[in-house]
Amino acid sequence: MGGESAAGHRRPAGGELLGLWWGASAASIHPSSGEAFPCGWPREPTSSGGAALDCPEQEESGRQAPRKDGGRWWSQIGRPAAPADQPRWELPSVGIAHPPSLRSWRVGVPTKAEAQNETCEGAIRVPNPHLEKIKEDILYHFALGTATHDFPALFGDVKFVCVGGSPSRMKNFISFIAEDLGIGSPGGDHPNICAGTDRYAMYKAGPVLSVSHGMGIPSIAIMLHELIKLLYYAKCSNVIIVRIGTSGGIGLEPGSVVITRQSVDAAFKPQFEQVILGKSVVRSTVLDKELAEELTECGKELKQFDTVMGNTMCTLDFYEGQARLDGAVCSYSEEEKLQYLKSAYEAGVRNIEMESSVFAAMCNLSGLRGAVVCVTLLNRLEGDQITTPREGLKEYQTRPQKLVGHFIKKHLGKQ
Repeated sequence: MGGESAAGHRRPAGGELLGLWWGASAASIHPSSGEAFPCGWPREPTSSGGAALDCPEQEESGRQAPRKDGGRWWSQIGRPAAPADQPRWELPSVGIAHPPSLRSWRVGVPTKAEAQNETCEGAIRVPNPHLEKIKEDILYHFALGTATHDFPALFGDVKFVCVGGSPSRMKNFISFIAEDLGIGSPGGDHPNICAGTDRYAMYKAGPVLSVSHGMGIPSIAIMLHELIKLLYYAKCSNVIIVRIGTSGGIGLEPGSVVITRQSVDAAFKPQFEQVILGKSVVRSTVLDKELAEELTECGKELKQFDTVMGNTMCTLDFYEGQARLDGAVCSYSEEEKLQYLKSAYEAGVRNIEMESSVFAAMCNLSGLRGAVVCVTLLNRLEGDQITTPREGLKEYQTRPQKLVGHFIKKHLGKQ
């Protein structure tokens, strides 16, 4: 039997708690021994005293398929891992092998509500044991709360969530999709569900929820925390979430639509790194492959604009982080800028924005099928300033909406 971890949970003999660093970032607790294992129950002891793993089938998308035996999913918290002489955990679904020296994490305890809900295929996961102690959860930035609002009644039928930067864009989207789906009267008004706050805006039409997230990683991260809890409290399942937005293209004509294969950081790595309690935590940013391919096919079916699949680079700001020359501060030459952007292109990057990394990481942790669909406003290899006339930009911004609308209609059988 293993010893106790710092969190008070059992670990396999001969090493630290191990976990898979990918997609859902999951580990399992053996139902009888209470030991923690990454993905699956132990088959037999290894020479190091640990356990070999028997992983369930995994979708090529990088998401873990629901456990047939009702096993539980857990989230990662970065910390020192097992000795380097222990085996590498192979991740066949994404073609990457991560040595145990890379990451391991403490294992969380599910809430009672989660334990009851986790057996539902496609259920939302909230890997936070502390929520069980909260009698009333106030979603402050939405001006909603579990004691003041009936979440299942308000949101229980949601199957599609579209998020984007500005409130006006998301209001336009809900009007567009409502008319496209024949929900309500043409030109009907859709009230802002979050009218009690000016932080975010939220609109609903049938099974579609439209939410603004502001600009940048911090803003969308706050929104996603509360959105995921909202969907969880509403008992939603099999939800698809899509970020629709704008971006700078690399090697693409303005107006092209990019479906993100995986979000990468400024060093072109498919990861989101965050400092939590003074320690660096790294999470996977690989998105749902099947969903991305389906959206790409929808773009081809529309035949209205170029649609490509590629990596999306997520940066911390709009200027130096994206190798622009027109900010208030610039510490590099034009030659260095172009060399960097060409390196990004060679690494598979086709566009740049500021939200996709934490979006992908949060989708993986919560079990949401997620995708990013962004239109390019310019080709960054040809300049930094957006010179397309305003009317042209407005039309560009409708393209992700049209593509996602087509996708939703296909799923609802309304074509």
